[in-house]
Amino acid sequence: MKSIAALQAVVTATPFDGEPTDAELDAIDLELPVILADVALLDAQIMTIDRTPTELDQRRIRRARRRVLAARRDLANRTTEAQTGGAA
Repeated sequence: MKSIAALQAVVTATPFDGEPTDAELDAIDLELPVILADVALLDAQIMTIDRTPTELDQRRIRRARRRVLAARRDLANRTTEAQTGGAA
């Protein structure tokens, strides 16, 4: 019979407190505009789930899609600038 006590020590060596690290919180803050734009797009799409979208609904969805693309572009530009050491 094998003892698993040694394996348990490895698994429980670093207790997980369930809280995000500062680096993870910073990453979330950086991505927050993209997250909010995605939520706005989902809201616009959900409103038209059970009916035919009107012209106003279609405009709302197009605007939300543009906001998502702009937020993703801005995030990509910020990450690229951070990796290259700032704007040239």
